[in-house]
Amino acid sequence: MTQSSNTPYEELEVGQTATFSKTVEERDILLFAAVSGDHNPVHLDAEYAATTMFKERIAHGMFSGALISAAVACTLPGPGTIYVSQQMTFQKPVKLGDSLTVRLEILEKRPKFRVLIATRVFNQNEELVVDGEAEIIAPRKAFTVELATLPPISIG
Repeated sequence: MTQSSNTPYEELEVGQTATFSKTVEERDILLFAAVSGDHNPVHLDAEYAATTMFKERIAHGMFSGALISAAVACTLPGPGTIYVSQQMTFQKPVKLGDSLTVRLEILEKRPKFRVLIATRVFNQNEELVVDGEAEIIAPRKAFTVELATLPPISIG
């Protein structure tokens, strides 16, 4: 098991940053389709996707949103964070094999432990693929948790 520590509201500072990275694999697309129920052929069917403006399969837009959620929940502020809202715009398609990096930046500390965070996702070419902002309720106290180890999942 791995551990994850949080940053409580009092210790958060405007301008503070953190990153979270993941490479998009075939398995991710299939599992995301299964979990979300989004079986749009642009994500799953190469032949169909070739006829679209993207010319190839792309990842679900909300897959990037899920990575933002993981970054906020596990990195900054980390465990104990409560999501209030997320605004995002999709700037460029995410393709299979892309290495994505979520970059978080604390923009504003608000009353009642609320915090505004810039949530941007970049691909391996430093191209902005998702731009957004989240409002969260930050944890009040510092703590460390053990992150659950997920069981192996077979596809097929």
